[in-house]
Amino acid sequence: MFTFEEISEILSHFSTAGKFVACVPIDEGHINNTFRVEYKVGEKSIYHLLQQINTDVFKNPDELMANVDRVTAFRRDKIIAEGGDPERETLYCKPADNGKKYILDKHGKAWRLYNFVGDSFSYNSIDSPEVFFKAGKAFGNFQKQLADFPSDRLYETIPDFHNTAKRYANLMNAVKANRSGRAQNVAAEIDFARARKDETYILLGKTLTGELPMRVTHNDTKLNNILFDRATGEPVCIVDLDTVMPGLSLYDFGDAIRFGANTAAEDETDLSRVSLDLNLYEQYVRGFLTSAGDSLTKAEVECMPLSAKLMTLECGMRFLTDYIDGDIYFRVAYPRHNLDRCHTQFALVADMEKKFDAMSEISLRAYKEIVCGS
Repeated sequence: MFTFEEISEILSHFSTAGKFVACVPIDEGHINNTFRVEYKVGEKSIYHLLQQINTDVFKNPDELMANVDRVTAFRRDKIIAEGGDPERETLYCKPADNGKKYILDKHGKAWRLYNFVGDSFSYNSIDSPEVFFKAGKAFGNFQKQLADFPSDRLYETIPDFHNTAKRYANLMNAVKANRSGRAQNVAAEIDFARARKDETYILLGKTLTGELPMRVTHNDTKLNNILFDRATGEPVCIVDLDTVMPGLSLYDFGDAIRFGANTAAEDETDLSRVSLDLNLYEQYVRGFLTSAGDSLTKAEVECMPLSAKLMTLECGMRFLTDYIDGDIYFRVAYPRHNLDRCHTQFALVADMEKKFDAMSEISLRAYKEIVCGS
């Protein structure tokens, strides 16, 4: 897609040591074009991560990069104070010759240059409960290190990203417009969402009353956004920071449970296979509280089960909205793909409702043991 000369021209705008000698595409992302670039300093190879920012998705790169730069600089200071290695434990962007942390190429495309965390790997699926425990530790540590960062210094780069009430309103608007003519075929799914309308306002309401604090949130807590150290197997770095912005810690927690504690794939058609794995739920809770526990309020812990349910409901409503709109947002592989995704999320919501008391008991017991020491 890009020639060596084109990459070399882009890299010439960044402050780096050595001579650029090679680049290798990294194909794991779905949003940005990413390359591992190699420099030579004498006989030594030094690597960086070059990434094109998708400005079709992130339309204001100045605000996006301000968020990334502020959060990574803050975390670097924390890591240094804790005796850690800032070169491995957080991403940071190299300065460019325009005084910013990104440049525009001759085509108007935005590029940034990150440090490269070598000798690391990521998981695309949960191989064991221990892996999910470590994932909870990693995102809990991210939350703790940023607990005293003023979230109002960050831009909301995707407005209302986890505003579940707004997602519900969007679904009802889609039903009314019925652009694809599909709404009449999904009455049961629409009724499922309508029955839970009042719950969509709960987390936002608790924010407005001050019961839940606004924090810095990652907003994409998938397992493969954690780099693990190849030698120790421990989590070392959180990546994919484009969606970092103000929010609730519960958004990150709940979405991680939605993704990681489901016993089935996101588009499973056999709904008997869909359920919440309570053991995985407990492992993530314990990992998360091991790192973040003393920086969280008890109200946040009490709302953990609700956040898992609401993030799952929200995702299901988004799939259903897109199905009714004619599949204009999410990429689909077949005509019912978004509807199958919706069914899986709603089935998981229903199972969480059956297990809600158990989820609450697990969360509060872990909080008492890990944070309160009782």
